[in-house]
Amino acid sequence: MRILGIDPGYATIGFGLVEANRGQVHMVTYGAITTPASLPLSRRLYQIDTDMQELIAQLKPDAIAIEELFFNTNITTGIAVAHGRGVLLCAAERGGIPLFEYTPSQVKLAVTGYGKAEKRQVMDMTRRLLKLNDIPRPDDAADALAIALCHARSFTSRLPQTKEVKETV
Repeated sequence: MRILGIDPGYATIGFGLVEANRGQVHMVTYGAITTPASLPLSRRLYQIDTDMQELIAQLKPDAIAIEELFFNTNITTGIAVAHGRGVLLCAAERGGIPLFEYTPSQVKLAVTGYGKAEKRQVMDMTRRLLKLNDIPRPDDAADALAIALCHARSFTSRLPQTKEVKETV
């Protein structure tokens, strides 16, 4: 199973593709989609959509795992990230790829065994679990790989209870 993990945003969108097979998970590729700050939000969202459609077509994932939003203190940034996340959800739907959503705590628990782990711990465990020499950069890509790992570990343990996004047709 090829799982595309996505760390949503609007300036930098991390992605990471892993292949999970019989309990083994291997990193295939990772990176980030970026949009220039000089562009208006509408243009950035359009670019995210275009780039995500291209990425899905190129990587051909069997499933997409995306992090649910967590609002910290900056609501304005959170709203822009929510716009970007909405575009990512639409791109997955347009591609016909099953979509799964995970909270930051679920990702931390799946990767480190502790739902309140620090970001650095998650990044280091992601590196170790995928047998990488270095922590992937940028951080958004490392986060996306952690999200993909979360799905790889969660999906096999809860077969019929998957929380797939419901169709609204």
